[in-house]
Amino acid sequence: MSLTLKFLLLLLLVVSHHVDSGSIVKFLPGFEGPLPFELETGYIGIGEKEEVQFFYYFIKSENNPKEDPLLIWLNGGPGCSCLGGIFFENGPVGLKFEVYNGSAPSLFSTTYSWTKMANIIFLDQPVGSGYSYSRTPMEKTSDTSEVKRIHEFIQKWLSNHPQFYSNPFYVVGDSYSGKIVPPVVQEISNGNYICCKPPINLQGYVLGNPVTYIELEQNYRIPFAHGMALISDELYESLKTACRGNYYDVDPRNTKCLKLVEEYHKCTDRINIHHTLTPDCDVTNVTSPDCYYYPYHLIECWANDESVREALHVIKGSIGKWVRCNRNLSYNHDIRNSIPYHVNNSIRGYRSLIYSGDHDITIPFQASQAWIKSLNYPIIHDWRPWMIKDQIAGYTKTYSNKMTYATIKGGGHTAEYRPNETFIMFQRWISGQPL
Repeated sequence: MSLTLKFLLLLLLVVSHHVDSGSIVKFLPGFEGPLPFELETGYIGIGEKEEVQFFYYFIKSENNPKEDPLLIWLNGGPGCSCLGGIFFENGPVGLKFEVYNGSAPSLFSTTYSWTKMANIIFLDQPVGSGYSYSRTPMEKTSDTSEVKRIHEFIQKWLSNHPQFYSNPFYVVGDSYSGKIVPPVVQEISNGNYICCKPPINLQGYVLGNPVTYIELEQNYRIPFAHGMALISDELYESLKTACRGNYYDVDPRNTKCLKLVEEYHKCTDRINIHHTLTPDCDVTNVTSPDCYYYPYHLIECWANDESVREALHVIKGSIGKWVRCNRNLSYNHDIRNSIPYHVNNSIRGYRSLIYSGDHDITIPFQASQAWIKSLNYPIIHDWRPWMIKDQIAGYTKTYSNKMTYATIKGGGHTAEYRPNETFIMFQRWISGQPL
């Protein structure tokens, strides 16, 4: 076989395996007129045979896309679609709270989109989240497997978008992403030392109410409840004495502690664990417009509308019903504690912003403060309020390892409860200003 023919066959093989770099979306069902921002959607194949197909939304910065930071946003769960991040947390469009009438729910332009100063890739991961799918029956995945897949996705996405290699790169997420983001940062950092791919211009990461070491976080829920006046001083003192700080993995023989924990639950089980001031309703059954989380129903109506799938260039038949959070994933939680990854990332000099909505029971702010304190880094700027105009928006502290910690006053488990304040906090941090 001639060299020319061999080259042509090799080229044909490469082309047949080429991953489409994405399709431009000009209009979205439910949004009036053309989109006032640049949106691209697409799939990136993962693995040697590319059976895994990760779906992404890429939104260009509305400021200066050539120079502004490039972020990858990872929703929590695991198994929650990044469309929730776009619509409810920090994207340029949101869902109008209207009773569903059978057509695609209405969208509106937000004022708090992080795309006002950053390019953002919103990624549906792991497989089974959002529109991501597998060409073969899905196998069990895990924290560590997903870290490697996300790294591969970023490398392939950048090879399809080489103009963004020089942009400062940040890994961003909240909730369960606290288990995934720090090891992804470490994986990218390690990969940058390996020949022969262009390095990713990694600068740091951002995490909101992150799951970090769940045993620690669970044990801070009772001190949090006491501090928020959800349980009495007497009950809290009795719990401390009987349980000795261990409220969740209680020895079955410690009947006194178990009984007191029951009393705690009687006081708190009707409280919304994601935001103590938000009315409680079942987030798995949100079809009533009276429920605060009714938009979770609307997002599923929107994402399952055929006109939406067509507009987003979703491959027909690739998934069945779209769900906001897929709770049926076969998943191994094999990163028990992500604190060591924070340590390694700090040693390598990466910036980080950790923030807590201060009304979240799920991952109490005291727990995040505790593991940050355990890193033993000197404090550069001690606890102080940070302001929006003349109002306190939260409190902040900075450390010598380039880590900033901040609370969002009145915030909950994710940015959706205080999107404007979270936007201003991020805007200041990403530009290198003090909060």
